[in-house]
Amino acid sequence: MGEKIYKTMKSVGAFNIVMGILLIIAGAGAGVLIITKGARLLKDKSELIF
Repeated sequence: MGEKIYKTMKSVGAFNIVMGILLIIAGAGAGVLIITKGARLLKDKSELIF
């Protein structure tokens, strides 16, 4: 019975590591996109008319 618990904990741990890495990559990608779009807005600030 104890062996089954360790196998379950191992698979959950591996899943958490993979999800953590994916979330870090997604967060970094979103940050880069936000920075580039903000820079584009600042560059074209003089052409914006409301």
